[in-house]
Amino acid sequence: MDMENNGDSKGLIMEKELSNGRTPQNVSSSILRKKSDPILVSKIRFKMVRQLLANLQEVLLGTKLAVLFPAVPLAIVADFYNFGRPWIFALSLLGLAPLAERVSFLTEQIAYYTGATVGGLLNATCGNATELIIALFALRQNKIHVVKYSLLGSILSNLLLVLGTSLLCGGLANLKKEQRYDRKQADVNSLLLLLGLLCHLLPLMFRYASSGIGNSTAALCTLQLSRASSIVMLVAYVAYIIFQLKTHRQLFDAAQEDDEEEDEEKAVLGFGSAFTWLVGMTIIISVLSEYVVGTIEAASESWGISVSFISIILLPIVGNAAEHAGSIIFAFKNKLDISLGVALGSASQISMFVVPLSVIVAWIMGIQMDLDFSLLETGSLAFSIIVTAFALQDGTSHYMKGVVLFLCYIVISACFFVHKIPPPNQTAVNLGVELSSGGLTA
Repeated sequence: MDMENNGDSKGLIMEKELSNGRTPQNVSSSILRKKSDPILVSKIRFKMVRQLLANLQEVLLGTKLAVLFPAVPLAIVADFYNFGRPWIFALSLLGLAPLAERVSFLTEQIAYYTGATVGGLLNATCGNATELIIALFALRQNKIHVVKYSLLGSILSNLLLVLGTSLLCGGLANLKKEQRYDRKQADVNSLLLLLGLLCHLLPLMFRYASSGIGNSTAALCTLQLSRASSIVMLVAYVAYIIFQLKTHRQLFDAAQEDDEEEDEEKAVLGFGSAFTWLVGMTIIISVLSEYVVGTIEAASESWGISVSFISIILLPIVGNAAEHAGSIIFAFKNKLDISLGVALGSASQISMFVVPLSVIVAWIMGIQMDLDFSLLETGSLAFSIIVTAFALQDGTSHYMKGVVLFLCYIVISACFFVHKIPPPNQTAVNLGVELSSGGLTA
């Protein structure tokens, strides 16, 4: 009888998870949230005012990162009064951290009303909204190198820093326990990352292999190959979403069964309120992203740090602070499936969705962006994916794996810190007229 009751309770938990359409990224971010006290606003006489204050309390004060919210108006004021551009960059970067976590919270609230499929698709699509918005603004300003650096940095950060620190902290906190995880989810994400790596390697190898056919012809062929590869990557990502949300959802939901409480299964915002706040947060993220892109060179010159280091190392750390912290906390609790879901899921999403989407959007905008991330950057990505795949091949974990991954990230960070070579001129942009005259336009 007890076994039947336990089975029924687990079935109910799974059913709730399926109805919410949550992803490991949402679960990870939720660990930094705070429960609001309804007593604070319950004594307000007017209903509309009471609801408005309750929403403000949930959205602005419902996260442990709320202390960083003052950086948002300070960044706007700094830009309005023409303060130092490095200050604008730093304040905007700090302000993006709580906003990214709040976007995850709001998409989760909307998912309660849209059902499993739409909610899961919304959560999966908006999981790295900050990186996507920064990439779009960088494209609009023809800063292709910033797009490539920031997206590459997000992948490296998730694979080595987030996963490495999670395995390290989880291993140290559970020395007397055997840490195990489901290899099936890790294998799927590893395959996606390897496919993405192939799509990055081919344009790079093609550029070296076709050195004798002329620079303009080689650039044109590389661009065409990159666009075709981007379409293939987006098709693979759509298949991954169907795999994750429909056909094999149990692989991704099993890790969340024991981490939901009854009161967390209820929406705290109405659909209209959540959607309005989501639009507002996205607009604010867009403003700060434009500040970040517009002031990154000034910050680089003022601080004496290369643009590559700022874009590859600093931007991803701040932009994904909420998910990073949540992943480490779940590793402390010996729940590695969620930690792996956060790190590998985010890396796969950046590699197979945000990167190819940036190429396609650039194509539409008439900007010549390809998948050739140059030798140093592509080599770093390749070794990171290979090392991560080797570390996760046996389904068990200990702190030594975390040490190796974390030290790999330190070495790569040191490499880009001393990488003082200025970013390449917008070669693709300079070739834009020539390529367009060759019949390849947006």
